[in-house]
Amino acid sequence: MSMESSVETPSGMVGHTADRLCDSILTKAAPVCVGLDPVVDRLPAGLSPQSDSLEDAASAIESFSIGILDAIMPHVGVVKFQSACFERYGPSGVAALHRCMMAARDRNLVTILDSKRGDIGISASHYAAASGQMGGDWTTINGWLGEDGITPFIEDGAGAFVLVRTSNPSGETIQNQPLKDGRTVAQAMAELVSGLSEPTVGSRGYGLLGAVVGATHPAELESFRSWLPHSILLMPGYGAQGGTAEGLKPCFDSTGLGGLVTASRSVIYAFGSETDWMSSVGQAAALLADEVGKVAGLRS
Repeated sequence: MSMESSVETPSGMVGHTADRLCDSILTKAAPVCVGLDPVVDRLPAGLSPQSDSLEDAASAIESFSIGILDAIMPHVGVVKFQSACFERYGPSGVAALHRCMMAARDRNLVTILDSKRGDIGISASHYAAASGQMGGDWTTINGWLGEDGITPFIEDGAGAFVLVRTSNPSGETIQNQPLKDGRTVAQAMAELVSGLSEPTVGSRGYGLLGAVVGATHPAELESFRSWLPHSILLMPGYGAQGGTAEGLKPCFDSTGLGGLVTASRSVIYAFGSETDWMSSVGQAAALLADEVGKVAGLRS
């Protein structure tokens, strides 16, 4: 299926989803994404919940998240919301997540709902629709159910990042296991994603299926780039998990596209005891954008 024509996705956005992500990267000269993983115990002074209720906790993380959006929007064009951090507060948390994602779109930020969905058939279609209704341009998904668990997430023109080589240390116990044909399990998943993404490629050269490949595995990135020529690589693990900018060079093409480095804790908790916490977060986002933008060749 060709996805080059303009479509309206379930999130209400118009245009090719991967092209819009690439355009956002080029506009900010920053192939980076800030991960919004709000934790009540780590909020700045003055934003702590007024009580132990779920409603007050959800309100507190919502206020924090809106502040993060305002702090980072001059520097980056993409934000990733960790759904679990909101869902744990029940209906109030889900409502807060929706409002925050819509606020991100109001600020012209491309949104990723980091929910790691994994199902097939009508269930997968419902998950995909729900992500769009929440305001997600992209969804992270677990593709280990095969093609049946992947294609429903892009049927309506939305984007999805499939877990391929995760950044956690124990991921290699499964993902690096060799198959009978000599490939690793992760390579097999990468090639499945590549084949499904190729027919959806837009004008920027990338399709609606991206791949999650940890920045903590720099020696493997060149191989994944070759296995996934039409997929944007979403790379967690930068900063707090030890991933560095120099190791990311193989992920970017000659135009600076192809990779999207995500950092969460090193940006959103970049404040100390100072009252102007948003300024510290903004500075951390600017540093992230500059470091990775230079490696990708988008900045001098």
